[in-house]
Amino acid sequence: MDLINSQVDLIREVFHYQSRFEGSIMVFKIEYPVTEDPGFPGLVKDLALLAKTGFKVVIVPGAKENIDAVLKQHDIDSAYTPANNIPARITTNQSISYVEMAAFNVAGRYMTFLSGSRVDALIGNFVRARGLGVINGIDTEHTGTVDKIYTDSIMRVLNLGMVPILPCIGWNPSGKPYNVPSDEIALAVSKALNANKLFIIHAQEEAGENNINMPADLEKRPNGSLIRLTPAQLQSLIDANSTSLNIDEPEIKREQYIRNFELALRASRAGVHRVHIIDGRKEGSVLKELFSNLGVGTMIYADEYDSVRALHSRDLPDILRLMEPLMQSGILVRRSLDQIQEKKNDYYVLEIDGSIRACGALHDWGESQGEIAAVATDPNYTDLGLGRKIVGFLVEKAVKNKMRGVFALTTQTQDWFESLGFKEASVGSLPEKKRGVYDQNRKSKVYTLKLD
Repeated sequence: MDLINSQVDLIREVFHYQSRFEGSIMVFKIEYPVTEDPGFPGLVKDLALLAKTGFKVVIVPGAKENIDAVLKQHDIDSAYTPANNIPARITTNQSISYVEMAAFNVAGRYMTFLSGSRVDALIGNFVRARGLGVINGIDTEHTGTVDKIYTDSIMRVLNLGMVPILPCIGWNPSGKPYNVPSDEIALAVSKALNANKLFIIHAQEEAGENNINMPADLEKRPNGSLIRLTPAQLQSLIDANSTSLNIDEPEIKREQYIRNFELALRASRAGVHRVHIIDGRKEGSVLKELFSNLGVGTMIYADEYDSVRALHSRDLPDILRLMEPLMQSGILVRRSLDQIQEKKNDYYVLEIDGSIRACGALHDWGESQGEIAAVATDPNYTDLGLGRKIVGFLVEKAVKNKMRGVFALTTQTQDWFESLGFKEASVGSLPEKKRGVYDQNRKSKVYTLKLD
């Protein structure tokens, strides 16, 4: 039964996100090593599935490693020079044709696998570029930067149900080609199209306490990987990892984490509501990240992601669903829909990304005392401390209502309330009205918290 219930919850989440983001524009910047992974065909198949079910998919494939290999194969040196604190390849007259060949070869891989899923794609000249010029006294020749994104052309392709693919090449108005970093193209096209989401898909372990320096206040999974960050938290994370890591990791891997963080921060500050950094080698990683609250990668969100708010009548089925397992096990007193409706103004819900994941109530029993009751959380989100968040909110509510203390009645969760600072007390300490309805058969323990 638990398996069936979890499957039903998953289906609900999928439909929730499907209806919420259908028709929205999503940009996928995919690093080249992902294309070399055995799971790459499955990743493209998932992108094709999104395109066929109403999402507008834009692909920006990275090609750095493939360009390196092609240039090496033809005995062409590839040097770099710092540009805006980012290493820029010096693309010479000799190398530009090989760079184009390597970039379009990678783009063609996406075309091939999308065709296998019967999704039409178009590799187009969607980027107008201009030369980067002379940097630090070095002529970068055919190395360029984004001058303009041809949004009208991309939208025509998207509105036909096709997938536009933007290789790391742009052209100036006279047709001169430039090698443009895929990170820059992904950022520019996300801004120009007002994309709902930017996915940065890499081929390394997810960022977490095992491989980066992490401030203590960041939300993470039981395995230590990051779940989500605000732009301000991400800036702090970048600062904490910009000098050195307290781990034995190659320098290149450290730079990859920071580069992805910086791209995500720039995109978020440019107005992209949500940026997702995920390991594209994992089976179904894009779908898991997109269609579930917790996902499998790291999300940077510019809008409010979770909040506690007052209960609405439309929320009643959701909180009963949260409370029912706890009522069956005797942890919570059984409450009917009518009973909750009668005290509706006492209830609050914690909403994550449009879905209710926790609830609780604050009942005023007079004598400047309030009861914290009906605390329930989605069992799939226990590691996020939602129960603590909802109780913390209710305590703050009690303070604002000038209550001198709050109490909770419990039969099985006394240790948890003690961890929140509550102290065991006698039934006689309860307000008179509450003592009058205290269930002697249930023999609940009383835990109180002073607010003075």
